[in-house]
Amino acid sequence: MCGRFSITGDLDFYAEYFAVDEVVTEALEKSWNVAPTDNVYVVTEKEGTRRLGSMNWGLLPHWAKDTRSIHINARSETVATNNTFRDAFIRHRCLIPADGFYEWGPVGGDRRPHWIYRADGHPIVFAGIWSARREHDTGEWQRTCAILTRDAEGFVGRIHDRMPIGLPQDVWGRWLDRKLEDPEQARALLTSGSGEELMGHIVSKAVNTVRNNTPDLRDPVEPDTLF
Repeated sequence: MCGRFSITGDLDFYAEYFAVDEVVTEALEKSWNVAPTDNVYVVTEKEGTRRLGSMNWGLLPHWAKDTRSIHINARSETVATNNTFRDAFIRHRCLIPADGFYEWGPVGGDRRPHWIYRADGHPIVFAGIWSARREHDTGEWQRTCAILTRDAEGFVGRIHDRMPIGLPQDVWGRWLDRKLEDPEQARALLTSGSGEELMGHIVSKAVNTVRNNTPDLRDPVEPDTLF
């Protein structure tokens, strides 16, 4: 599960980090509390050109009529067969960068938010899928994305049963390659293992409220602090 995360890197940083050929988005505002429907940075590839763009977080299939039913996550175990995600998984895979993400887990009889991040300080690069849908009224294209998840392990496994999939750099190119249409080969990339240690700590319940969006949301608090 991934319901909130943080993106605070500059546009130029992500363009260099992913070695993109083309930037097709304006810079997004820094966010320490990214929520569903927010605009996020997304790396895609088309005809061998790697692009840094932005999309709304919450996938809508191209055939969707109900725009209220968005999908922020997709289970890696069923993404290749689920009708909602199948086409995107085969043809529209992407990378979604994040400083880290929030997860809620039990602490002393309460559910508390935790901030989870890479121990080496680098961004977590989520395995994502995206979809393009034309608005019936305006004719404009709406591009949306979702983050793939798997069974949780390590630190995350102690607080939740699911976690977003982080992809290591050596599979980015293959994951983005639109010529890769074999679902089993694509799914194999999701089990390659990032080899990156994740760390985390309890944070303030202020992150529960979407309108709270400041750097101190990620600061650690004492486990017995009440909010």
